[in-house]
Amino acid sequence: QVQLVESGGGLVQPGGSLRLSCAASGSIFSINAMGWYRQALGKERELVARITNGGSTNYADSVKGRFTVSRGNAKNTVYLQMNSLKPEDTAIYYCHADNALTLRGVKDYWGQGTQVTVSS
Repeated sequence: QVQLVESGGGLVQPGGSLRLSCAASGSIFSINAMGWYRQALGKERELVARITNGGSTNYADSVKGRFTVSRGNAKNTVYLQMNSLKPEDTAIYYCHADNALTLRGVKDYWGQGTQVTVSS
């Protein structure tokens, strides 16, 4: 069974920084891409940032220049460095594994979510 475990959320003041981490565990042969989505209260879940196996990245326009997604040296890990945080970044952040190949086939997986609150 594949599990994505996130860490690093919390409360931060506007202009501050946080770093989210996500590690995928289980019998995973490969993951096409890993990334982060977020869902604010009353809003739909949206893509924040994503990185492929080849290192290609894409970001939501609202976070470009402030957030950086990266893959870790450890297999199947992904990070999200968030700088210059704004109150509108407040949301639950979810780690996502895109097209993870296991013995059970190809499937997407989600983490349980970690709360990020930006407030003074």
